[in-house]
Amino acid sequence: MHEQSSHDHAPGTDVLHPAPAVHDLLRELTGLRAELAAQAGAARDRIHAAHPDHRASACNLLHYLALRRRDLRPLQPRLAALGLSSLGRAEAHVLATLDAVLAALSRLAGQPQPPQPSPADECPADFGTGRALLAGHTDALLGPPPPGRGVRIMVTMPTQAAHDAALVHDLLAQGMDVVRINCAHDDAETWRRIIDNLRRAERTLGRTCRVAMDLAGPKLRTGPLAPGPAVLRIRPARDVFGRVTAPARVWLTAEEAPQPAPSDADASLAVPGTWLGRLRRGDTLAFTDARDARRRLAVVDATAGGCWAESNKTAYLVPDTVLRHVRGGTTGKGRAARVGTIPPREQALRLAPGDALVLTRELVPGRPATVDSAGRVLTPATIGCTLAQVFDDVRAGDPVWFDDGRIGGKVEKAEPDALHVRIAQAPPQGAKLRADKGINFPDSVLRLPALTAKDIEDLAFVAEHADIVELSFANDAADVALLQKHLARLGGKDPAIVLKIETRRGFENLPDMLLAAMRSPRVGVMIARGDLAVETGFERLAEVQEEILWICEAAHVPVIWATQVLETLAQRGLPSRAEITDAAMGDRAECVMLNKGAHVCEAVRVLDDILRRMGAHQAKKQPMLRMLRLAHALPPATPDGP
Repeated sequence: MHEQSSHDHAPGTDVLHPAPAVHDLLRELTGLRAELAAQAGAARDRIHAAHPDHRASACNLLHYLALRRRDLRPLQPRLAALGLSSLGRAEAHVLATLDAVLAALSRLAGQPQPPQPSPADECPADFGTGRALLAGHTDALLGPPPPGRGVRIMVTMPTQAAHDAALVHDLLAQGMDVVRINCAHDDAETWRRIIDNLRRAERTLGRTCRVAMDLAGPKLRTGPLAPGPAVLRIRPARDVFGRVTAPARVWLTAEEAPQPAPSDADASLAVPGTWLGRLRRGDTLAFTDARDARRRLAVVDATAGGCWAESNKTAYLVPDTVLRHVRGGTTGKGRAARVGTIPPREQALRLAPGDALVLTRELVPGRPATVDSAGRVLTPATIGCTLAQVFDDVRAGDPVWFDDGRIGGKVEKAEPDALHVRIAQAPPQGAKLRADKGINFPDSVLRLPALTAKDIEDLAFVAEHADIVELSFANDAADVALLQKHLARLGGKDPAIVLKIETRRGFENLPDMLLAAMRSPRVGVMIARGDLAVETGFERLAEVQEEILWICEAAHVPVIWATQVLETLAQRGLPSRAEITDAAMGDRAECVMLNKGAHVCEAVRVLDDILRRMGAHQAKKQPMLRMLRLAHALPPATPDGP
């Protein structure tokens, strides 16, 4: 093959001497384009089944899936060497990007430009409409963007928001765009009060805010544990040398009508009211604790609601511990009283690598392992599992994770009513497993219902009051169809549907679920990174969340970036450096979710600032080349110097 001369190129072109590589690229991309068209043609019924607002997006998604079935890496540097798009930012307008590259290659090759597809046949999204479709779908789902910030902020409401209207007002004032109510907690009356507080804040501030309600879904959790001993430890604060820096403060209240401590207390004790009424400041309460150690409490204040006492020594009290009232060095007749009820201590199973654990189908209270005097295990630790159905699906050899991946192991034996697990992942000294902690079987195909009986009951409230319903543990298209069926039955506000991707199956079935969800007018996806990291492996989370972002951009479906965003800031008031970087990465999504915490208002303010700054630098995967101040940092060159 020889290079075409400047005198024999096709009419209407002005390109000289194209290299043979141009013809090869043109042939390869023409074949690739035919594959994309065939993919959309074969799925024409699915495109037409989508809501009219999503048909072009469904077509673009199918084009993108066909594009990504190939390894495009060998093509990309060859395209870039010609100054052409390497297809790396084609998500929102796949066919338009490919056609633009083909047109440029045709000119370089001196050939006529290939005919453009008919929009009526393939309903493609071009460069302008692709971005506009994503923006429009985002506005429809999450509401209009606030001035100066394109990414919305969602905040999970604590129970406190039902009776603290100021909290909701402050969150909205700081920049919250979507309220999230988790139906796994509280009840309909609490949810109603939160929404009422939001509506009042909207009217006061002149802002609008969407309401998203998260269905609890079939969450696997550990069952109850047998309570520990009813013992109360009081302990003073000490420095590194063991010296007392602050005494232990104990609140004494009448057992007939107990009152909460008016300020922070290390412990509360219920005692007979008539005996309590005799106590005065300066009195002493002498007792023998559970270890037979003699201890004293000094009464430092007596109020109408109870008394404050302090101790400079550690003590362990149990129900019926006798307190002797000492005044002036003597104990008078009838001055002794017994401590009332002390709640049992919450128990936990301590599990270390190599330990055995039995998961039981029956939700009987679990118990720690029992050992003999030599430390040999007589019976392994046991704990129940909240969803009995999993015992029909889990097999020997399947991995299992507990408590958001803090403890891991493998099923050694699967019985109809018990799963025998060997712990493999835990700190050497062991980790505590408590009741009501998450369980994940990432490799097991669990036949769990998409909607539990509680979810279906909660949907009646959601359909009437929410703008968005979030489908937890969405695993396949049938799950989406079931939710759509129930929403159609209920009528109401017809809330938008957000698919929470938090299982491996949900991730693997995402394209199919998106096409099913796009039958509804408003659709979104939440990357629920907590369970998803456990299910796919922590080391794969970054890759998985990128793939979800790409697929959703191709479908013009907005994404919510969720789980542990600025978590230490929200809970403790000070973010980690890694959290700030993670929050900045959230700019790749259309919404970022914050969880509740004592400092959540500050977290909203910080996140708002981060997203405004990053919005000037990044739009999805595309860098925005605004003027860079650092580019002015180099001193200007002089005529006599460099």
